[in-house]
Amino acid sequence: QVQLVESGGGLVQAGGSLRLSCAASGSIFSINTMNWYRQAPGKQRELVAQITSGGSTYYADSVKGRFTISRDNAKNTVYLQMNSLKPEDTAVYYCNLKGLTKGGWYDAWGQGTQVTVSS
Repeated sequence: QVQLVESGGGLVQAGGSLRLSCAASGSIFSINTMNWYRQAPGKQRELVAQITSGGSTYYADSVKGRFTISRDNAKNTVYLQMNSLKPEDTAVYYCNLKGLTKGGWYDAWGQGTQVTVSS
């Protein structure tokens, strides 16, 4: 079973930066996609950024140009560098791993880390 642990959340002023980390442990398959989701109270969960094991990335339009996702395969860790933060970025950010197994894809989720951006 895969375990994901997020860190790096906190309180930051608008325009500031935060760097989120997600460390994965357990039975991690080589072919996988690591994702950052976020969910604000009363709002739908949103895919923020995605990076494949091959290095391909995806960003939501709302964060494009401000956020950067990266991964360190040797450490099984994914990062989300968040710059030029806005109050609307305030949410709980969740790390997600989708791995390709013989039986198909599996999902693993972290517990979330709070990001609060003050105006």
